[in-house]
Amino acid sequence: MTEGETADVNTADLNAEDGKLLVLARGAMGRTGGVAGAAIRDTDGRTYAAGTVELNALSLSALQAAVAAAISSGAEGFEAAVLVGGQDSDPGVAAVREVSASAVVIVTDRKGAGYRTVAAGTESAR
Repeated sequence: MTEGETADVNTADLNAEDGKLLVLARGAMGRTGGVAGAAIRDTDGRTYAAGTVELNALSLSALQAAVAAAISSGAEGFEAAVLVGGQDSDPGVAAVREVSASAVVIVTDRKGAGYRTVAAGTESAR
């Protein structure tokens, strides 16, 4: 599947590294009991996972939280991100693209059975 295609594809077709991101994103969603989970891999191969943050003083989508965790840990670029239970228009997609325009962003439903990639230029900032 090429970037930007919208048809859902079975996640069993993901490569091993992106499959690991899917597992981490699902785990983050489960631990937080949230509606979404995300994981991101930086250009050094390190991974970061997060769930949705909803506080009175702070609100972050799961992907925004994963990007924040990565950047605050010194990540300088991203290879790929997986968002489980989110939308292509998630503001975290814009955050990923701000750091690495060519990073692959994969979005799945909450079950994580099918996926699609988000084409560069379709994200929206919050």
